[in-house]
Order: sequence, then C-alpha cells, then structure tokens
Amino acid sequence: MFGRIFSRMFGGMFGPSEKLNDLVAQLRPDLSRESLGVGPDFPGVVPNPLLSGEARRRSAELRTGELAFGVLVDWREVSSDGSPRVVLMLDVETADGSSFRGIADEDLTITELTRLAPGQTMPVRYRPAVMDHCVALARDAGAPGPGR
Repeated sequence: MFGRIFSRMFGGMFGPSEKLNDLVAQLRPDLSRESLGVGPDFPGVVPNPLLSGEARRRSAELRTGELAFGVLVDWREVSSDGSPRVVLMLDVETADGSSFRGIADEDLTITELTRLAPGQTMPVRYRPAVMDHCVALARDAGAPGPGR
C-alpha cells in the first residue's frame, strides 16, 4: 500500500521509467546496484519489505531455496529501529560450482550484527531458476553464521 501511495504521490516526479527501488538507490547511493556489486537483474532494496508483496513472495521462496555457501564481503545497515536491518553482500558458491554476488536483506540481533566480519562463511539459500542475486541466510542449516 505504501508503495502504491508513494508512486501516486511522487511517481511522475522521477520520470515514467523510474521504479521505487531506483528512488531508494538515489536516496541511499550505498544501496545502489553498482555499490552492492550486482547487475540490473537485482530488484533493489525495498524501503519496507513487509509492505511489499513482491518482497514477501521472494522471502517465502528463498526460505525453501537451494542451499549454498556465501562468504561475507561487506554489509550496509538499512535501519536500526528495533532489531537492525542490514543488507549483506556475499560471494556465493553453489553446490554445482557456480558463483555469483548474493544480496541478503536480513533482520539481525545486535549480537549478530557485532559478530559480522568480512570473510565469514555463512549458509544461504537462493532460487536457481531466478538468479536475481537475492539470497537469504539459511538459519535452518545449522552451520556457523552470524551470532553462532
């Protein structure tokens, strides 16, 4: 709903081809596709994934996605209200040996956030049929991750 209201209010201001995600990249250049190291297939970081039906569907699909391992490259804090929301940049290697830059949009605890370190290996899930750079931490995998 917020996305529709925002688009109606400000959509024409940024040109007909601009998307809400591109606006976010303009407001937060550190979250742009170029800054995150991904290509045009990455859908972007949404301001509030709970209000985006597409983001909720993507999260549900990622929970049952294929397991892979990601090496943490860097992260960006998106918000610190309650539990910190961060965007993790990971170099992901799949079971079949292919690799790609993965982006995980996660809510972490303060403890998990303080334990993040570049080079840390984390289990992640991805959607091989989509390959849009979106991944999610595989908290069900039981391997070391943030906070473990």
